[in-house]
Amino acid sequence: MPRPAPLIALPSASTRWPLAATVTDRARGPLPSGTPGEVLRRVAAVLGEPQVPSTGVGESAALDLVAGLLDAEGIDLSHPHAAAHLQPPVLQVAVDADALASAGNASMDTYDSGPATLAIEQWVVRSLAGLAGFGTEADGVLTPGGSISNLLALLIARDSAAGLAGIDARRDGVQGLAKPVVFCSELAHFSIQRACAALGLGEDAVVPIATDDDFRMRLDLLEAELAKPGRTPIAVVATAGTTDYGSIDPIAGIARLAAIHGAWVHVDAAYGFGALFSDRLASLLAELPVADSVTLDLHKIGWQPAATSMLLVADRNQFASFGRSVDYLNPADDIDSGMDGLLGRSLQTTRRPDAVKVAATLTAYGRSGLGEMLDTCHELADAAAARIVADSNLELLAPVTLTTVVFRVIGPADADLDAVQGEVRRRLLTSGRALIGRTRRPARVGSPAVVALKLTLLNPNATAADIEELLDQVVAVGNEVLSGRGAA
Repeated sequence: MPRPAPLIALPSASTRWPLAATVTDRARGPLPSGTPGEVLRRVAAVLGEPQVPSTGVGESAALDLVAGLLDAEGIDLSHPHAAAHLQPPVLQVAVDADALASAGNASMDTYDSGPATLAIEQWVVRSLAGLAGFGTEADGVLTPGGSISNLLALLIARDSAAGLAGIDARRDGVQGLAKPVVFCSELAHFSIQRACAALGLGEDAVVPIATDDDFRMRLDLLEAELAKPGRTPIAVVATAGTTDYGSIDPIAGIARLAAIHGAWVHVDAAYGFGALFSDRLASLLAELPVADSVTLDLHKIGWQPAATSMLLVADRNQFASFGRSVDYLNPADDIDSGMDGLLGRSLQTTRRPDAVKVAATLTAYGRSGLGEMLDTCHELADAAAARIVADSNLELLAPVTLTTVVFRVIGPADADLDAVQGEVRRRLLTSGRALIGRTRRPARVGSPAVVALKLTLLNPNATAADIEELLDQVVAVGNEVLSGRGAA
């Protein structure tokens, strides 16, 4: 059997990163042109009647059909004007490694379902736990997305709080807990509410805490809420990289207050964790090691095919909530013989080996390569913000922290500027030329809530000139909308 080739350091040269794409027309924009209805009808027309065909057309023809649809009517995230969501172009090495994982069809629940991939996931988890600043007692698991990672974290937090009250929530439920509550920023991801609903706590168990002018959780308001009697604090969720602003809550201050009340500290770093790859930005997450658990998404800053999320816990014993011995999978004597897998880390049984693509990426580029990609995207965000500030047609609504830029088109005082932002975005999307996001900036003292446009810049091959051109399009379409020209 041939020995694997030794790993060598990546040359520090290339400015063009090898990103995968299914769109071959480089002159096309990031989206197909047309309204959503038109595009969906074009795809349906090629597929034909929605029924399982009685006979097949063969592998090559089937692949050509699907590839053709993705080419003509799919999204091109490698296009420099694709800047709407935390949805980056993906590295080719990750795509290739993901194909290997699919071909092997291993599962992570037991040793005999995939020994090599089991070891690969454990290596990836330990590597990223170390990057987070966790100690040797830490552990983690890959999940199908940040929402699931947050759900698992709050499940562990729920069971921990119940255990402190002498209640076995896993067996008996949460009826005995006195009004359980979860605290998070007003800008926390909506998956926190969903998780509380799924865990039997109810969405109303979530207590949103207002943010300051830098979009960070206010500690004075958190302290006041934690002190209210008659409630059981389950967890405080800090956000490290809010979806819209990239803002990072004061994690150490949150942990100090949570400790007084015995609450679990979870950090949703789905977006922000990647800052640890960058020497320039890593200090933003210097307080991460005080957390009990952390969510991270490598399909955001990490350039991995979706979904590649992970939950890290500072103490592996906290995974006891998921422990299960099943006769046909992991009976006790097999576990004692070292044949256990990762069934006790997840709510899933069959679980694909997503760590394979992560391991390939980390070994291909190292921390410095991924950090260089992030630094490029951060510089693009700074350049976009500077252009917006200098343009009388635009207004910057928030400072840049990571790679998002929140702004809006401005116009006459009598214009419905909230409606203008939505129309600008829709016209750009249906033209196919540009893909930008939108959000709502919350009200501030002396300033009402407003609809905003957003750039999420995660393409390390984009240039400042590309972003200038993108903003030129925003301004041009904004002027069309304000003057009443073009389609409504």
